[in-house]
Amino acid sequence: MDAIIKMLEKHQPLFEKIGKNPFLQAIKDGFLGCMPIVLTSSIFLLIATLPGVVGITLPQEIIDWCNKLYNFTMGVMGIMCAGTTAKNFTASMNRRMPDGKVLNDSSTMIAAQCSMLLLAVTQLTATVDGSELTVMDCTSMGTRGLYSAFIAAFITVGVYMFCVKRDLTIQLPKEVPGAIAQNFRDIIPFGGAVIICALIDAAVRALSGVPFSEILIKLLSPLFAAAETYPGLIIIQFFTAFFWFIGIHGPSIVQPGIDPIRLANQAENLQTLLAGGHPAHSLCFNLSLVGEFGGTGATFIVPLLLILFMKSKQLKAVGKASIVPVAFAVNEPLLFGAPMVLNPYMFIPFTVTGCVNVCLAKFFIDVVGMNGFSFVVPWATPGPIGIFISCNFQLISLVFIALLLVIDAVIYLPFLKAYDKMLCDQEAERAGEVAVEAAVADAPAAAIAETNAPAASVAEPAATSAESVDGLKVLVLCAGAGTSALLANAIKEGAAKTGENIASSAGAYGQHTAIMDQYDVIVLAPQVRTYYDDIKVDTDRLGIKLLSPRGQEYIALTRDPEGAVKWLRQNMAE
Repeated sequence: MDAIIKMLEKHQPLFEKIGKNPFLQAIKDGFLGCMPIVLTSSIFLLIATLPGVVGITLPQEIIDWCNKLYNFTMGVMGIMCAGTTAKNFTASMNRRMPDGKVLNDSSTMIAAQCSMLLLAVTQLTATVDGSELTVMDCTSMGTRGLYSAFIAAFITVGVYMFCVKRDLTIQLPKEVPGAIAQNFRDIIPFGGAVIICALIDAAVRALSGVPFSEILIKLLSPLFAAAETYPGLIIIQFFTAFFWFIGIHGPSIVQPGIDPIRLANQAENLQTLLAGGHPAHSLCFNLSLVGEFGGTGATFIVPLLLILFMKSKQLKAVGKASIVPVAFAVNEPLLFGAPMVLNPYMFIPFTVTGCVNVCLAKFFIDVVGMNGFSFVVPWATPGPIGIFISCNFQLISLVFIALLLVIDAVIYLPFLKAYDKMLCDQEAERAGEVAVEAAVADAPAAAIAETNAPAASVAEPAATSAESVDGLKVLVLCAGAGTSALLANAIKEGAAKTGENIASSAGAYGQHTAIMDQYDVIVLAPQVRTYYDDIKVDTDRLGIKLLSPRGQEYIALTRDPEGAVKWLRQNMAE
């Protein structure tokens, strides 16, 4: 197993390069920007459907109002995601542009949304009350059109890069105000992007009779079907955990490519549920509640196992410190505190447990009759609660949750006990060394002087001092603003205890570009350390200090508020 771990570490730069792919990063960040749409729309659907679960019938007007809010939020998810993906992709490409050449992210965002409409929406003529009206088929404006949204975003930014690099713009006299001149400079790339997408859509419609978004779904449907089989689910879940095991945020690599189908399947499950049928899709957005039950690696039960069954002081302490964060799917205190990342003892349970969980979910949905996940809940919802809600409060889901807990415990326990025995041996060895040192300390002073004579002449280094960091603004970034909140809160608490004026905030990497210039320090959580070089370009330009503590150091700082402030002082003094 050690040989496997060494091999994985050797190839870690390759995996990090995959994780830093600008296209995957833009898709992930684009989704992240649209998550309020997904969550808000689900809240309105829960309002409309939850009373019916307990036998309460709401007035039809309220149900219609909630459905309208859902349609005008989730129903435009595709077009909104085209804009956020283009905006984030533009920020990434601007780092690669020649000096003095900058893409206008507001313009690329709008152009991508227009281009997505051309690729996904069909214009029709309908007769209503004797009058002919022009209407749009909005079927693909939502989750069904997400792949078209990504393609529109990438085409748009590509056209802008081509035009801006070659100065293919309308030049105005220098006396014209900058804002007005920028609008004219964007006309050619804007027009080029929408014309290219319109031509693509026209060609596809002429050949197939359907819009571009529909032909894309038909072409990819065999792949989607394969992904929803047992082997497909296992592959997806295994690589999500595998990348995290080697220290790279796995969901950021694996999930962007399948998020569109996961959201589309969950929306289809919802429509089937509302129509009185059985939601049968297992590859859904909230399948992550199962495959990442408590966080990547399905670690929900692990802190409890550490507290109840482990003997080593280290694992018991980690269990107590991580049980609450892991319950809310923030499992970095466990991943880097135990540690589980790059720990040979943990490779098998960490990568296998989630695979078993998703297979059990598919079995319950296909065979037992449990509802497929229909309602979207926030990623930080405790797994048992989120599963119960997403399955429309179906009682069989409680049995499923209980089985998950038992099976996950059975998988993890033998590996944890083996690791615990190794740690206990190490702790016993260290205790023996401490006992020897104590015995030496009790010896006669002359013997001590003789024994330690060589070391007596070595002076202890003076403690390093650092200036106060009052008035400092700190932004901590992670993948989803969960892990970053741990350190941001610790810094805030430490500042209150030490009396220093330090403001700290938590954020998600990819959503920081618009606000980063408001901060003096940016701290990267371990899960986003792979983006250090990318963000360093921006922080150097803005004169911001960039810090990136490694896993165990980061977790130690989250548990030591005053130590976190001291760490800031030391790093600001360097």
